Amino acid sequence: MDLDLNKFRTLIPINALYEDNLLYLAEHASVERYLVGEQVFNIGDNDQDNIFLMSGEVCLTSAEGEEILVSAGSDRGLHALASRKPRHYRGVVVSPAATIVRFDSTLLERLLAWGHFSPEFTVNDKTESEKGPNAEESEWMMSMMQTTAFTRLPAANIQNLFSHMEEIEAKAGDLIVKTGEPGDYYYVIKQGRCRVTLPSDTGEVVLADLGPCSSFGEEALITDSVRNADVSMLTNGKLMRLAKADFLQLLEAPLLQWINYPTLIKMAADGAVRIDVRFRREFEHNGLRGSINIPQNQLRAAIPDLDKGKKYIVYCDSGQRSATCAFLLSQQGFNVYVLEGGLSAIRA
Repeated sequence: MDLDLNKFRTLIPINALYEDNLLYLAEHASVERYLVGEQVFNIGDNDQDNIFLMSGEVCLTSAEGEEILVSAGSDRGLHALASRKPRHYRGVVVSPAATIVRFDSTLLERLLAWGHFSPEFTVNDKTESEKGPNAEESEWMMSMMQTTAFTRLPAANIQNLFSHMEEIEAKAGDLIVKTGEPGDYYYVIKQGRCRVTLPSDTGEVVLADLGPCSSFGEEALITDSVRNADVSMLTNGKLMRLAKADFLQLLEAPLLQWINYPTLIKMAADGAVRIDVRFRREFEHNGLRGSINIPQNQLRAAIPDLDKGKKYIVYCDSGQRSATCAFLLSQQGFNVYVLEGGLSAIRA
């Protein structure tokens, strides 16, 4: 069933979205039709959906018997039905038929936040001179919206994140990150492609080629160390960069989950997988019994073999290497925890 965009854009707060964001939300919404007497939702439902009434009437009934009649197009009908979770009302269709639209509530919150990241935009009023991001910005924003790392960020962080990002232009051959230099920025590729290489006595070893929406530069920022690889532009392009302090506050902190050793023991007993990210000989020397060894430099290659349905705990000697690995896994959608202080904290 097709979604009536004219009605959809009148709903609150959907009407505050810029057009590209609204269309993106519409693409990820589902339209459902119910007949009289059919239940749309029940008291106690704890789903993540926003449900809006597009046509017909629904009666909301509370556990105490309070009834509220909601008609499509009415003031109450412009808002999500029984939006508090778990739901406090049972919703039943009382008109011959009714149409509803549903979508993930967190997606709407993120679109609202992302749509207004620029300081020159106002959140509630859209004048002729403030029509939101241009087509290039919208395309990049929508691409970033689909990356796992950014979907896991709290909505409150998104506006700050983008307002602190700086766009830079780069030409093919430009060296963006150099081995041995201190880490200062985290980078996201907006346009173009980059190559990650490791200098060697025989030339250089190619570690990875990166395209739009890929990121790099986090390791030196998390571990407070120097760069351990070169990153250069393969093509002309544009990069978005985030200064170290902003990266640590707005991006790293929300994605990392720190635990202590007693919690590790409990989680391991419940089935969490422990990963020692040190080199093999370090692991063989004093690795935790029952853990597996995936050295930091092999983690990217091992990601396809890991199960996203499991919880993972990463550790090293101090917590620095494992924090980098946890950030990488979080970016890929894994539920991962870091042993705070690493093995040294256990020994202490």
